[in-house]
Amino acid sequence: MLIGVPKEIKNHEYRVGLTPAGTKELIRNGHQVMVQQHAGTAIGFADDQYVAAGAQIIPTAAEIFAKADMIIKVKEPQPVECQMLRPGQILYTYLHLAPDPEQTKALVASGCIAIAYETVTDDRGGLPLLAPMSEVAGRMSIQAAARALEKSAGGSGVLLGGVPGVAPGKVTVIGGGVVGLHAARMAAGLGAEVTILDRSLPRLKEIDSDFGGRIKTLFSTQDAIERELKEADAVIGAVLIPGAAAPKLVTRDMLKLMKPGSVLVDVAIDQGGCFETSKATTHQEPTYVVDGIIHYCVANMPGGVARTSTQALTNATLGYAVALANKGWKQALRDDKHLRNGLNVAEGKVTYEAVARDLGYAYVAAESVIA
Repeated sequence: MLIGVPKEIKNHEYRVGLTPAGTKELIRNGHQVMVQQHAGTAIGFADDQYVAAGAQIIPTAAEIFAKADMIIKVKEPQPVECQMLRPGQILYTYLHLAPDPEQTKALVASGCIAIAYETVTDDRGGLPLLAPMSEVAGRMSIQAAARALEKSAGGSGVLLGGVPGVAPGKVTVIGGGVVGLHAARMAAGLGAEVTILDRSLPRLKEIDSDFGGRIKTLFSTQDAIERELKEADAVIGAVLIPGAAAPKLVTRDMLKLMKPGSVLVDVAIDQGGCFETSKATTHQEPTYVVDGIIHYCVANMPGGVARTSTQALTNATLGYAVALANKGWKQALRDDKHLRNGLNVAEGKVTYEAVARDLGYAYVAAESVIA
């Protein structure tokens, strides 16, 4: 199979779909890899490293999209990239379609085979291709909150860890999944007072056991969220419904409960955000203020630590990329029900139920497409 890796073009996105090591692995399996010129240069993966791995360096994205059987990316295709997709071409990347009707429409019109990292599953009920970026985003959310709380950034001037004789800042994490767990771990490590809310009692018991009582766990209800908002210096939105739009758990009216200069970090923004006042921002302009509350809603948070993120992502996605290349997409999806769950759009049909429901498309099961 001829595999193409274009340079990412989203604002301040420096990650790349394959590392040189991942490239070498695909070539070792008998495939050809084209990498766009300077696709990884900004994070220390120079063109000559890809050449040494056996790849061909291509000057333009247009040539890669025109020739490749499979496109491996990081972020969802931008409009200009959607226009270059063609029927039967495999697109293997993050998509986050539920809150993005325009992208969905473009992918349906293209006839491509769109496999989303974020809906591939595993035997434990997890999302193995989303997990590494969730780990990064969870940890980064606390760094972002700490910076935004600084007075020079418009925050309340609270140091999350406090100092001897001064109480630490208070961090509330809504959602006890991968993002929430890593956010709580980072916040506790800084010395902050941390509360994590979730609707799964087994998950709360697990978190309580893991942290040995160092953080507070609460069953998530609107009343519990409202009580936490009154005290929190930073609130991390870490709620995920796989493939579907995130629920709005903090309304604009609820912002009145918060202390001026406190911070909301919406890690769910790729799925539409879990705060009513959230709107996607970029690393260039990461924050904005609503009713005195700082909002950090960067849609590609892990892009801020792009080298670490690229290595972690390739580690997770490579095995499935090899399967797709070795077997072809239909056979690979027949053989692996978890990879099959990643199929969101195929040959003009929406094949992920939550996306079809949220955006008003007829749902076509993946099984019928690969039969």
